[in-house]
Amino acid sequence: MAVTMGDASGVGPEIAVRRFAEGLLGNDALVYGDTSVLMRAADVLGLSVSIHSIDRPGEAVEGVLNVRDLRLLSVGQVTPGVLSQEAGAAALAYVDCAIRDALAGNVAGVVTLPMNKEATRMSRPDFQGHTEFIAGLCGARDFAMMLTVPELAVTHVSAHVSLREAIERVEPVRIRKVIDLTHAALSRFMERPRVAVCGLNPHAGEHGLFGSEDEEVIRPTIEAAAADGLHVSGPHPADTIFRQAIHLDRYDAVVCMYHDQGHAPMKLYGFERGVNVTVGLPIVRTSVDHGTAFDIAWQGKAFTDSLGHALDYAWKLAGSTPIGS
Repeated sequence: MAVTMGDASGVGPEIAVRRFAEGLLGNDALVYGDTSVLMRAADVLGLSVSIHSIDRPGEAVEGVLNVRDLRLLSVGQVTPGVLSQEAGAAALAYVDCAIRDALAGNVAGVVTLPMNKEATRMSRPDFQGHTEFIAGLCGARDFAMMLTVPELAVTHVSAHVSLREAIERVEPVRIRKVIDLTHAALSRFMERPRVAVCGLNPHAGEHGLFGSEDEEVIRPTIEAAAADGLHVSGPHPADTIFRQAIHLDRYDAVVCMYHDQGHAPMKLYGFERGVNVTVGLPIVRTSVDHGTAFDIAWQGKAFTDSLGHALDYAWKLAGSTPIGS
């Protein structure tokens, strides 16, 4: 499984070497990045890590930290916690290489460590984020972000857009597409996923009292999906559906109408266990659910469990045995 190193100025290199030093990265992970940076991070953290640089996935060996060494950065170009155009550009290149290897079948999938959008935009002004960039490389037009914890998966009709634009994107075709993508992703390892769909307005509109979108747009789309045989219901009020899903075990997934409707409760409930998944791609792609954390980079403070969860979920989607099981 490919693991991209992320922005070298952030916690990505630290997490990779610490996870390996803890004996928790496994022999099935291949880090895409710069060997020199990872060695320096291990040095700074006082870790003894054996690193094996390779030029292609087939050269990986057991018992060491295997690195697909792109040789893009020197140690002198990286200052932990400091925004860097070079580090931002390199982080994007790691992802590009890993995705192409996944599309070629050279790796089972891709797990991404965090990039810094501001740093990457210094050399790529049109960069929106990992998800959009990867979807473009894969030629995927219909895709969605899925945020998961072991108890629940949450997908979004829209993600990285303004709230005003998010409301405009609440359309039958897009809602149905996200319902279908959610169902397809969970069906890889679940017989009949139970999918709940959030309303857009408070109390799911309360029968038109707080807006018409829930009754006129969202409900008919849900009914059509249910008529096609999917186990889907709604629209449900967003302020109660997460309790019903997690604490009462009524649903396996929740489809949300916009970014914060899903992200806020999920990050409150399981921030250190959260995994981002891009659904609708021809490859498996998961990501840690945290940012570059420049303020604590290379200080040994960042938690590493999120990488473990992201790797486990990637193997789950790939239909193989998760690392550590």
